Amino acid sequence: MRVLVTGGAGFIGSNFIRLLLTSRQDVEVINFDKLTYAGNPESLSDLADDPRYHIVRGDIADAADVEQVFQRKPDALVNFAAETHVDRSIEDASPFVRTNIMGTQCLLEAARRHKLPRFVHISTDEVYGSAPAGVTFTEETHLDPRSPYAASKASADHFVTAYANTYGVSALILRCTNNYGPYQFPEKLIPLIIANAREDKPLPIYGDGLQERDWLFVEDYARAIALVLEKGEAGKIYNVSAGQPQPNLKIVRTILQHLGKPESLMKYVQDRPGHDRRYALDSSKLQRELGWKPLVSFEDGIRRTIDWYVNNTEWLAHARSGEYLKYYERHYVHRAETFRK
Repeated sequence: MRVLVTGGAGFIGSNFIRLLLTSRQDVEVINFDKLTYAGNPESLSDLADDPRYHIVRGDIADAADVEQVFQRKPDALVNFAAETHVDRSIEDASPFVRTNIMGTQCLLEAARRHKLPRFVHISTDEVYGSAPAGVTFTEETHLDPRSPYAASKASADHFVTAYANTYGVSALILRCTNNYGPYQFPEKLIPLIIANAREDKPLPIYGDGLQERDWLFVEDYARAIALVLEKGEAGKIYNVSAGQPQPNLKIVRTILQHLGKPESLMKYVQDRPGHDRRYALDSSKLQRELGWKPLVSFEDGIRRTIDWYVNNTEWLAHARSGEYLKYYERHYVHRAETFRK
């Protein structure tokens, strides 16, 4: 099976590609990535010489780029490609509109023309908005996005369902809670806190720090995506969650304890505009229909994550400096051009 993975150099995408290639011998992966600031080809350096792995630099919002990669006749597409950082969307929403909405529609149009057998779209729990106390969102919950990022993802979801209903595109949507684990770009909460704490830098805490999130270890999510790719029913939406929501403040304190750092590093800052207070997803549909459940506890996952960042300081330094793009130029450009031909 030839799988086209868009945004595969990002955090979740790279973990998913690694899972596919290490667990199945009958899979070939085309990693189609624009290689923006968060797309890091070094995250898959251990697979660089695998003949089943190909990386192509391209933009999902560019119809010519998309058509070119579709000439490779993929059997399935998993769309991770997205602008994802809420703070950046508040500063300037236009890249989110272009990539998350227009890019998704461009992929869907190619899938329609080429009669792609399977289209898996990676969404987010943020499309539901903030969950009131005691409420857990299901796949039928009304969408109520509260940030430009969430609005762009909700719009993309609507395009996916519209193409499924109107054109018969064999599409599915996954909406997941917050992921954490190795290879996450250090602007996100957990890697940022780990990196800053190790260097005794201030740890920014929005508002009172009691915003509640449900953290899922990235390997568990990668397993869910692979399962839906293989066995999910076209036209369906699946929520994915760990089922153990925790306040951000507890996450920060847990990391400080693991690293032996003082809580005096925490610095409370003004809350960001429209900050959702609580996310909570019901993933029983995925468990009931496909048998998925999370396997990694938060205690184990956060320990593994901290250890990974401690032991991979070069990756972190390259991610912060942009050095990883030179890695692409050194290792992939010739192969990518040959692959395009």
